[in-house]
Amino acid sequence: MSATPATSGSTPVARAIALAVGAAAIVGIVLLAFTWPAVTSEPRDLPVAVAGQEAAVAQIPGVVTAQAGDTIAPARVTDRAAAVDAIEHREAYGAIVLGSAPGDALEVLIASAANPQVAQMLQAMAAQMGQRTGAAVTVTDVVPFDGADPRGAKMSAAAFPLVLGGMAGAVIISVAIATALPRVAALAAYAVAAGLLLAGILHSWFGGLHGSYWVNAAAVGLTVVAISAPIVGLRSLLGMPGIGVGAVLMMLIANPISAATMPVEFLVGPWGAVGQWFPPGAGATLLRELSYFPDANTAFPWTVLAMWAAAGVLLTCIAAARESKADDEVPELATVE
Repeated sequence: MSATPATSGSTPVARAIALAVGAAAIVGIVLLAFTWPAVTSEPRDLPVAVAGQEAAVAQIPGVVTAQAGDTIAPARVTDRAAAVDAIEHREAYGAIVLGSAPGDALEVLIASAANPQVAQMLQAMAAQMGQRTGAAVTVTDVVPFDGADPRGAKMSAAAFPLVLGGMAGAVIISVAIATALPRVAALAAYAVAAGLLLAGILHSWFGGLHGSYWVNAAAVGLTVVAISAPIVGLRSLLGMPGIGVGAVLMMLIANPISAATMPVEFLVGPWGAVGQWFPPGAGATLLRELSYFPDANTAFPWTVLAMWAAAGVLLTCIAAARESKADDEVPELATVE
């Protein structure tokens, strides 16, 4: 008796097992991408300003090393005003302000809006330093979160949806629009619409963003299009696989090292700094600085976002030129009857 032939369209068992193992591997990669930064994070070399008389400052490195090890990197400034200035320009996470002589009362300046974890670390260190030196310690939060968002949860929660929004917009534009050149117009429209809408939700409704609504809208729109445009550009050049390449780049590489919810210094090696060169990291930094650190220099994140958006548009325009050339060649081939 002959064997019954396989049902048309059925999948061999070996292939089914291979697909299952591959799917498990993908899940493992996703798990590693999202948990690796948190599991391996360790505070190191956090810049902290130190102000005071030379005699008092001379003892601080030893005291700091005893209490915090390599967690912070003290940087000498002239006085309290200079320390506050360094914090407001995001050159330091906090500061230690000393009296005129060793043992005098000292003040520890923190900026909870820069990062609540670091602020808590500096508060704990201040208490330990007071016990070690016998000096009275005052803790002052010079850049606190807004009262409507005392822990900065609303701003932190917005980081991942912006990444998803950029990716979702890229997929919709890439799939719904058949040719490359109209996708450029769609990207511009998406940046404007998403910027106005999302900034309206985060700024006016939730109270998670502060400062100028219009500047925040520009930052949100540019962040979203800086994520969308490269994916659309890759789709236009490479076809459907381009969406996968762009999604992996933004979701599994750029997003985990964005330092959106932790200081750059918490990430292993150079990855925190590398993450600031990608749209998720640059966008998160820009929105935080626009809301709480108006004196900080925001040229770098604006530039990073603009470069990614421009790169995506350029890729899409190259694909449009290629499509136009192909269309011009079709009539020549069709002249033979």
